[in-house]
Amino acid sequence: MTKTVEFYFDLGSPATYLAYTQLPKICAETQSELTYIPMLLGGVFKATGNASPAMIPAKGRYMFQDLDRFAKRYGVPLRINPHFPINTLMLMRAVTGIQLHQPQRFHDFIDCLFKALWVEGRNLNEPAAVAAVLTEHGYDPQEILALTNDESVKAALKENTETAIRRGVFGAPSMFIGNQLFFGQDRLDFVAEALRQS
Repeated sequence: MTKTVEFYFDLGSPATYLAYTQLPKICAETQSELTYIPMLLGGVFKATGNASPAMIPAKGRYMFQDLDRFAKRYGVPLRINPHFPINTLMLMRAVTGIQLHQPQRFHDFIDCLFKALWVEGRNLNEPAAVAAVLTEHGYDPQEILALTNDESVKAALKENTETAIRRGVFGAPSMFIGNQLFFGQDRLDFVAEALRQS
């Protein structure tokens, strides 16, 4: 029976970006499936009383240094976005809309946004910057904006977020194998280990 990793993610988390760069390889090596589940990290924080480590200056400085160490270990580019934190409500609605209505473009869509945020350091708090990134990658910004205003898309993202909270998610990235939760990109070795177990 093929195992599945459910990957609860929000684009605004640099740790989630690092997990995103590694999970496909881990799943390929373990012949497992990877399921992407967009959620709204701000909603999770509000419901659980959690907050970004970056809100505590000393912890934030350490976290960014640690993420840089992991990026070097993984051999992937990482630039801490100078505009962090990013309000991801519209972005995550767009991601959800693409997943629902244009699933064949989903991987390219999240890839261009993750890279815009965590490689190029773009200010995706600004609608004009988002539109520029989308246009560069062959998307119609007006079409994407329409998706973010679609009630079914809003409802799907809300449901994903509420489901994550019910399952015990308190931050991102969060990964489930069955009912077992793994939190943080620094726990990917445990994810791989669980997938290898028969």
